[in-house]
Amino acid sequence: MKLLVINGPNLNMLGIREPQIYGYSTYADLVRYINDVCTKNDIVSEIYQSNHEGNIIDRIQQAYMVFDAIVINPAAYTHTSIAIADAIKSVNIPSVEVHLSDITKREDFRKHSFTSNSCLKTIMGKGFDGYEEAILFLKDYLNKC
Repeated sequence: MKLLVINGPNLNMLGIREPQIYGYSTYADLVRYINDVCTKNDIVSEIYQSNHEGNIIDRIQQAYMVFDAIVINPAAYTHTSIAIADAIKSVNIPSVEVHLSDITKREDFRKHSFTSNSCLKTIMGKGFDGYEEAILFLKDYLNKC
């Protein structure tokens, strides 16, 4: 399985930004965690982070015919980006949306996800472990196809 992991805006600030919500682990810690999960499961992965909506859309489009699955944490774009949702749909790659925190228990403006309907599943509120759950879900999903 070849997996693309996309992390959206401000995730590069993990460990600094709102540690009471996101904890003190850094983005480098998250990358190590994802790489470890993928290595243990014989998954080839690429991890991409951008603070720019258009760059995220470009990366999703570039994944077409290259990657078997996508794990995406659109971060704040979850609540605003129909364009990212459309990009996910357009490439027709099995995708899972992940959020470190439970967005349904956050501010009202964070409770709606435009991107979730473009994904097979949404996992939230499990911290880094949500990425592992998403990766294993996609591996199992592809093995059943």
